Amino acid sequence: MENYDLLINYMIKNGIATHEQIRDVRSAIVKTRAGFLQQILADGLISPSKLSEANRELYNLPYVSLRELEIPRELTSQFKEEVVRKHIALPIFLSGGRLFIATRDPGNRNLLDEFKYQGNFSSVDPVVADSNVIEGLIEEHYAGTGGMENILIEEDTAQQDMDRISDALSAMGGGEEEAPVVRFVTGMLLDAIRTGASDLHFEPYETTYRVRFRRDGVLQEVANPPPNIATRITARLKVMANLDIAEKRVPQDGRIKLMVSETKAIDFRVNSLPTLWGEKIVLRILDSSAAKLNIDILGFEPEQKQYYLDAIHKPQGMVLVTGPTGSGKTVSLYTGLNLLNKPTVNISTAEDPVEINLPGINQVNVNTKTGLDFAAALKAFLRQDPDIIMVGEIRDITTAEIAVKAAQTGHMVMSTLHTNDVPQTIARLVNIGIEPYNIAASVNLIMAQRLARRLCQHCKTRDRKRHHEELIALGFDEEELDDLKIYTAKGCDRCSYQGYRGRAGIYQVVPISDSLSDLILKNASAAEIGEQCHREGYGDLRRSALNKVKMGLTSIEEVLRVTSD
Repeated sequence: MENYDLLINYMIKNGIATHEQIRDVRSAIVKTRAGFLQQILADGLISPSKLSEANRELYNLPYVSLRELEIPRELTSQFKEEVVRKHIALPIFLSGGRLFIATRDPGNRNLLDEFKYQGNFSSVDPVVADSNVIEGLIEEHYAGTGGMENILIEEDTAQQDMDRISDALSAMGGGEEEAPVVRFVTGMLLDAIRTGASDLHFEPYETTYRVRFRRDGVLQEVANPPPNIATRITARLKVMANLDIAEKRVPQDGRIKLMVSETKAIDFRVNSLPTLWGEKIVLRILDSSAAKLNIDILGFEPEQKQYYLDAIHKPQGMVLVTGPTGSGKTVSLYTGLNLLNKPTVNISTAEDPVEINLPGINQVNVNTKTGLDFAAALKAFLRQDPDIIMVGEIRDITTAEIAVKAAQTGHMVMSTLHTNDVPQTIARLVNIGIEPYNIAASVNLIMAQRLARRLCQHCKTRDRKRHHEELIALGFDEEELDDLKIYTAKGCDRCSYQGYRGRAGIYQVVPISDSLSDLILKNASAAEIGEQCHREGYGDLRRSALNKVKMGLTSIEEVLRVTSD
């Protein structure tokens, strides 16, 4: 409120408002969490024209009649809609590196800094305009996207949560001279959470600096702050993550924890890496509440869903989920654990780190520095009267042997491996050092998976350029082509990026049958196991992806990106 002392004094002096009315506004803001300007305009305490008149006098700024000015869309398109709408401020003119902003709040330095850091401007200068005219032009220049912010925010991330996150970030310090950098970093973290990003990359180069978000599995450039503040951005992030600011020669790992409420937290896993032009910082967002543990939205085909449910409900054995980093393995496992999580069973998990918090489950963060690795956690679990055990990843022979032993002695064991498909998973276990007969006796099911981007249902268009020969070469059967409708990405204001919004799982789900067990016992090759999977009708990842194309959920381009022949 202190930022508006000049305006408050002006309103009282000129008879626009009384002290009592200002006190009422302050009380209303506590309840509504609105800004001061938003509240006095909503209450009718001051009109848009009176507000612009006050700003002209208080800040000695020019008044611009925006309706008489042609504002180039090439200029407004350079700026994030979230920032424009949040501040009710519109870029109107660019001259010699100076950006002019029409705003109802010219005294807000945070507003000017946010626009400045979206481009390499020598200065950002405010001009005064009526707020209702600014809002109308924002709607014109961002037509059809007025609800974008609400669309992008997940249902469980309410606006009050974003306010609390902002408060928590602001409370992490930073000197007065670092205020613009602090606000920039805070803005990036808030934007990442708001838009559903999974990772943030802060990357220095010789003459440039860029920030990229990974959304729906694809990196997108979102900001280019001036390179001369690169070291200050790095220092700010390292302070927040409790890393050693003086150490710039070796990688470091840290963590930023934001308490959104008494029961909800968002964690950022932070890693610094020395590069040629400075330290690159990458943050992984670990938001437990973002994971929707509903088996019906994972993307299973009906038979695949039943295979998975049958396997995890067996009293003992092993279920393995495989795929590259970021393919959704943890969510698949936790969806199963959520179904099994009952007062009558004891479930323990060992992860690096714990990414999803699930009440009723005993979750352990492994810490190799203290000797608490996966193998040590597994040994401890077996002395804790377990029914179900989840191991974040099988990386070595020791962990694998303990997991196999647990699966053979009355426990359900669930884990992941970094392999490409089901046949290669079996080969990997053999290469680690597990005897084939132990694999055949302990593994109930192996599931390989990928995440493909979903086509935006508002703008997807028919893909008519594919010839029959090409579709057959991709893996479609001849009889499928008659009624086949294929869609491709176009792009619109409702998409998260380039015609896609959200992701769907692509799965190869294979229960270990008697015939597959025989092949494992004979130490068959991955190719032979793959052929048997095909004969038994389990298909592969490419076939599963093509089924998503038939359903209109994704495109051929996306299939080619996430699967191989």
